[in-house]
Amino acid sequence: MQDQKLENLLNLALDASEEERRKSLDLDVGYQPEGRRWQVIVRYSGDIKQYETSELSVTELTGGYAIVSLPEAEIHRFSGLPEVEYMEMPKRLFLSLDQGSRASCVQAVQEAPRRLTGRGVLVAVLDSGVDWRHPDFQTEEGRSRIVRLWDQTLTGRPPEGYAYGAEFTGEELTAALEREREGAPPLQDGLPLPNALPLPGAGEGGVRPADSRDFSGHGTGVLGIAAGNGRASGGRYRGVAPQADILAVKLGNPEPDGFPRTTELMQAVDYAVRTARRRNQPVSINISFGNTYGSHEGNSILETFLDTMADQWKTSISVGTGNEGADGGHVSGVLENGRVREITLAVGENETAVSVQLWKAYEDVFDVLLITPWGTVLGPMRPIRQPQRFGARGTELLVYYGSPSPYSAAQEIYFEFLPQDRLLDSGLWTFRLVPRRIVTGRYDLWLPSGQVRGPDTRFPRQTPDTTLTIPSAAGKVMAVGAYNSRNDSYAGFSGRGYTRQTNRVRPDFAAPGVDIVTAAPGGGYRSQTGTSFAAPFAAGSAALLMEWGIVQGNDPYLYGEKLKAYLIRGARQLDAEETYPNPRVGYGALCLEASFPEE
Repeated sequence: MQDQKLENLLNLALDASEEERRKSLDLDVGYQPEGRRWQVIVRYSGDIKQYETSELSVTELTGGYAIVSLPEAEIHRFSGLPEVEYMEMPKRLFLSLDQGSRASCVQAVQEAPRRLTGRGVLVAVLDSGVDWRHPDFQTEEGRSRIVRLWDQTLTGRPPEGYAYGAEFTGEELTAALEREREGAPPLQDGLPLPNALPLPGAGEGGVRPADSRDFSGHGTGVLGIAAGNGRASGGRYRGVAPQADILAVKLGNPEPDGFPRTTELMQAVDYAVRTARRRNQPVSINISFGNTYGSHEGNSILETFLDTMADQWKTSISVGTGNEGADGGHVSGVLENGRVREITLAVGENETAVSVQLWKAYEDVFDVLLITPWGTVLGPMRPIRQPQRFGARGTELLVYYGSPSPYSAAQEIYFEFLPQDRLLDSGLWTFRLVPRRIVTGRYDLWLPSGQVRGPDTRFPRQTPDTTLTIPSAAGKVMAVGAYNSRNDSYAGFSGRGYTRQTNRVRPDFAAPGVDIVTAAPGGGYRSQTGTSFAAPFAAGSAALLMEWGIVQGNDPYLYGEKLKAYLIRGARQLDAEETYPNPRVGYGALCLEASFPEE
């Protein structure tokens, strides 16, 4: 039976078998089979720490949110506590994979008369880690510009108040750099060569700065755009805020899979804001991760948490809208009474699992049937509060009807395609929607991120709008799309707005995101493309505005919604876009110089 304090996906995961969870892309996130434990996100009021035991751990975050680890058998009892308002399971997060600064009107404010560099501001990049040895993140004297590095994938020295990971201070990173300069061999791809001399002594748990590495280079590239100083290129590839202090978090967890989840991201944001408050510095946070799960209205727990954090301290949060704009992962339409709609889903070969979310208005009533590639009709699905299972040759279909939550009036119908053996049946599957009583009629279907499905698994007649990834639908973050600054055109891969039903303008604006040269592990540079690399232009620009306003005293309240309003006002229009705002580039292209108020 459905627990009303649990989100729909968590209810389904608890009802699913161990084998179904293992095969699914979504139902096992946060679950630890050994010990049958879950990590969940909790929204609460009052004193939740009083329930902590040897079996149940609580990590409190700012604003009435917490990360709780507990046995599966305790979830329903825990959700029944009066302090617990709502619970969600974690979601996987996916990467949103010289010229840019000029196009964003950044160079003009880095030069006379303003000469802004980000000095006195903390830039926080929450990503895949950072090559902390890279010259672009060191001062001219060779000291580390990174004041805090939290690697969540290591064990041994977690920051105070958090349960895992290893934290390194700027002093420890500087000491490691000095030790290398005194005798360690050169680096290859950012990693010590075989038989390298030992770096500074390991701390508690045996961890050292040398253990923290950015294997993908994603976080290093993002940080290079936001705050690199260009030392390795003689200043040619300088970032937006080259003298800002840096906080870096490598997202992930010490479990064997190590993938980043929303729980790790929430703790990283909390850590960044708390650190900035302790240091008495304004903070500009960059998030270049996202996923497709949710109603895309900005009301998931992750998104409401980010809205809460955006109101804390002197904070700005920039989030990329993802790269799902042309990936075939979304389709939408409007049902009318008396007219049946059919939506085709192509499932490619060698697919091991696929999920589909169908979101609708709760007041609309329609039957859902699924037609297999060989013509068998499954359903109609029954709107009951328990899982339904259907068998179709080599594929098992798991269906779950959700209900509105205290934070969303929308209804989700969730479909999980699981293989009976190893692979799903490929071909064209057809959803048939048969209206019974239609009031508003809007429906949306989303697939998982393109990074976890084959290129042939898609909706052939896709709807490119409302493809922004979560959490960029949150109301108080700066949602940043991508455009090609070489020809001043929208980048087709960039996730589009608006938000579903609420029609909130998303993205707020776009920034360069095609062929951006930025820092790479090993001390060099490489070209990167994606909204991941558009968002840090906004994060760096926010740092420069904060320096001018807060650090220099021109406007001590220049953060949060006010800062976002300044950047929106300064956005310039692209010639190819006829109306503004629009779902592709929002209010236009980032132009920092035009964002300053008239003096």
